[in-house]
Amino acid sequence: MEFFNNHKKLFGAATLMFVGLTLMVAVLPAIHNQENNQPLPGAEKLSADAVKGKALFVANGCVACHTQQVRNVDMDKSWGSRPSLAADYAGIKRTDFWRNTATLMGTERTGPDLTDVGNRQPSKDWNLVHLFNPRIVVKESVMPAYPWLFTIKKEPSKNDVVVNVPAEYLKGKEGKVVASKDALYLIAYLQSRKQTKLPDGTNQPEFLYKREVKKEAAGSAVAEDAGANGQSLFVANCQSCHQENGEGLPGAFPPLKGSPVVLGDDLELYVNIIMNGYDARQEYGVMPAVGTNMSFSENEVSAIINYERSSWGNSGKHVTPEEVKKIMDFVKLNAPQ
Repeated sequence: MEFFNNHKKLFGAATLMFVGLTLMVAVLPAIHNQENNQPLPGAEKLSADAVKGKALFVANGCVACHTQQVRNVDMDKSWGSRPSLAADYAGIKRTDFWRNTATLMGTERTGPDLTDVGNRQPSKDWNLVHLFNPRIVVKESVMPAYPWLFTIKKEPSKNDVVVNVPAEYLKGKEGKVVASKDALYLIAYLQSRKQTKLPDGTNQPEFLYKREVKKEAAGSAVAEDAGANGQSLFVANCQSCHQENGEGLPGAFPPLKGSPVVLGDDLELYVNIIMNGYDARQEYGVMPAVGTNMSFSENEVSAIINYERSSWGNSGKHVTPEEVKKIMDFVKLNAPQ
């Protein structure tokens, strides 16, 4: 009992135990990880703007709802092309002297995972509209709006980044919505979130617990598109801009309902827009190269086209993967580098 009555021995032993456990549980494993895990060869460092955007991401508590980790289960395939690896986080250092490393892997996925959002949703225009008020582009969204990252100006300057916000969301205010530097920094960070491709020859981890896909009868639209589901692809890659009803957003994103591109006979133009994006209409935001970013196959492109041509009252010509494949190689050559 003398040990417990001697506060010097008692607190000395407790301190030694605490230091020992800290070394075993935290310090030594961290050193081991630093020595044995390196960033992937193609990993890019954050730009100065993206670093500032990451700080804003942390400050606004975005990690409370968004994860940055693709689990090795089939249901996570929509968030990245492969499961996350330790190497994906090896290049992340301490935030500063006082604050520890911010991996931002998250623990709760109230909103979508952001591991590969730079590829999945690279549109700067869409991200700015979504940041101003998520309900503009996703009506069911529970994400809070961030209007304090924007200002409304009656006469924006030529250097201002104007956000195409529908008038009904301005609450009677007149003028144009202009993004602040903080908003642009935050978008720069989101656009930097891209999964690094594994080096050639590296075995890619598989997604487990794959869901079985029911085989369709031969000759059906789904069978002709080799199992690719046009509606699912549209929802995952196109709906956020063009909307569920295909009517887009006036002043921001063009409609697909009744679109001459969708219903026209110029399949090369249609495929080129899906693969390489589009920036020919000043009244709308720039469409990113969705197909190239997501590495769409001819089956997926044809499935999307057929879905858009047969939805919202559209009645366009059905296309086959073979027709699309004939022009995809040529279209890919024109993809922006």
